[in-house]
This record gives sequence, C-alpha cells and structure tokens, in this order.
Amino acid sequence: MTLWTPTTVGAIDLPHRLAMAPMTRDRSRADGVPTDLNREYYAQRASMALIVTEGTQPSADGQGYLLTPGIHTADQIDGWREVTDAVHAAGGRIVVQLMHTGRIAHPDNTPHHRQPVAPSAVRPAGVMFTATGPQEMPVPRALESGEIAGVVDEFRHAAASAVAAGFDGVEIHGANGYLIHQFLAANANRRTDAYGGSVANRIRFAVEVATAVAGEIGADRTGLRLSPGNPYNDITETDTHELYPALIDAVAPLNLAYLHLIHAGDDELLGRLRSGWPTALLLNRAGTPLETRIADLDAGLADVITVGAAALANPDLPARIRAGAPLNDPDPGTFYGGDHRGYTDYPVLATAAS
Repeated sequence: MTLWTPTTVGAIDLPHRLAMAPMTRDRSRADGVPTDLNREYYAQRASMALIVTEGTQPSADGQGYLLTPGIHTADQIDGWREVTDAVHAAGGRIVVQLMHTGRIAHPDNTPHHRQPVAPSAVRPAGVMFTATGPQEMPVPRALESGEIAGVVDEFRHAAASAVAAGFDGVEIHGANGYLIHQFLAANANRRTDAYGGSVANRIRFAVEVATAVAGEIGADRTGLRLSPGNPYNDITETDTHELYPALIDAVAPLNLAYLHLIHAGDDELLGRLRSGWPTALLLNRAGTPLETRIADLDAGLADVITVGAAALANPDLPARIRAGAPLNDPDPGTFYGGDHRGYTDYPVLATAAS
C-alpha cells in the first residue's frame, strides 16, 4: 500500500504518507506563546508523517481569533522551541502554518485592538467569537499600496523565526478565506492598483509571499496551502479554472517543498493543478472517509494525504490504521478553547485496551 511507502517533501524525509492537517485549537496564551499543553498535544501526534501546526499569526495584525499562537516575538519563538524539541524527541517532523487572518478578525481578540486589515474595506458576513461573546466582524481597513511590502516582510520574518524555533519548515496559508485568499477572491479584493482586478494582479500578493518565504528559509522547506472554490469565511470565486492554474504557473518555478490542496470536489481542476505542480502534492479531502483518501495515494492523485479530526481524536492514528483498530470519535464540543479535555486526553491503543 502506497500509504506506508516513505517519501520526501522538499528537504523533509517522511516515513509514510499520512500527515496531520492544521487545526485551530485556541489553547495558547493570550500573548500568543505556546504552552506546556500545546507541547504535549503535538508530541503525542509525532507518529504522523508530518505535523502542520494550527494557524499561527506572523504578526500582531495577523491575529483574528482568541488564544491563537504567534511566531513573531522572542517569547513565542522560545515557546515553540519547546514544542518542536518535544516532537523531534518523539521522532516526528513539524512545520508551522503561517496564517494572517486579514478581515476575519475582531479588535477585541488582538493585543493592540486595531481595526483588521484586508485587501479592501469589505466586511465579511458572519460573527467572530470574542471574550464577551459573538460579535459582528467590523469593516476592515484596506491596506495602502505602500503597506503591502511590509506585510510580505512580516511573513518573511515569521519564517525566519520559525527556523529559529526549530521547525522543519513553513506552510503558507493561502486558503479558507484568510488574507492571501482574500487577495485572490474578487468579492473580497476590489482594489484598482497592481494587486487587484485581473487574475495576474490578484495572485501577485500570494506569489510575493511565497517568494519571500522561500528566499528566507529555502524553497525546500516552504509549502503553500490553497482551497480553490472554498466559500468559507464569505469567499466567492467564479474563476477558479483561470485563477488557480495561473497561480500554480507563477509559483511553480520556485520549486517549493509542496502544495497542500483542500479538495472541494472539482476533479478537473485537481487534475490540472496536479499535472502543473512540479513537487510533492499534499491532498486534504475534508469530510470524506479515510479509505477514499488512501485511494488517492494509490491512484497517484496525491503524494501525501492530510487528515484533521481523525488526527485530533487519535494521537496514535498510524498505529490504529496498521492494526485495523477502531478509531476514537472526535468531540466537536471541545475543538476550540478549553483545557486538556478533548485535547490531550484521547486514549491511545494501550490505554484504550486497559
């Protein structure tokens, strides 16, 4: 079975092909520093071929949710170093996902309480959970043309900080309606400068971020996550078959370590992106049975598959699959925030048997 065949993604050697997808868990300190509980959580899952961390803000302006970690201050670097050391000691490999939330934010959730920034001053539909309860997300402030290079530099600095924290690499979050995806989507990006309007302009920010991160830490330790056609966080895309191949063509010459795709069912587009991408492809078919995902490996649609909730609820997921053992069911009520319950207390095979 292809699932258990070793492979590489860039400079990272993987013992098999089942990786842990990034999942926001809202359990860091208020200053964005990871905790001992975070260290335990990730170390428990070190048997995954690769761990992609929860979305981690590259700057203070990049934070949107409560209690999410950052990777831009000295204390955050030190906190993450304890996590990466624990994962490596347990034999694992871990990359940090850099997630700038853009307009998906609320000032009450940030240390500076500033208005969120975005490509355009377009308020997203929906509410944001804050310490005082759900609140409507405000209209964001449109980034000035001269500010965008500074945001690119925030990603560059965060990537350098990730290496200092001991990460094996970085995944750039260009999916799920966050800042990079906002630049890609015409309903969120109504700019009339070099970063808006045409497909070539709307992909520019993503290409600049990928180029900056790869230049800082090496392309072979840089991944990019995309979710073509995903409407999450009030995104509307009507030109995915034009936009995403253009983006892939623009980024492919960088020879990044991998492309991480969230597949929403457009098989034709998946085939085009697969054929146009020169290095490893990680595929996440959210909400589909594990057997379907494993079949993607055997069919050559993916080099690695990523799973979220199954890895969340089963710290020893590879061992369970190998043994044909039943899986723990995830508890959605403990996904976000809280303590060890639903975080580090899921049983492994030995404790489940006892």
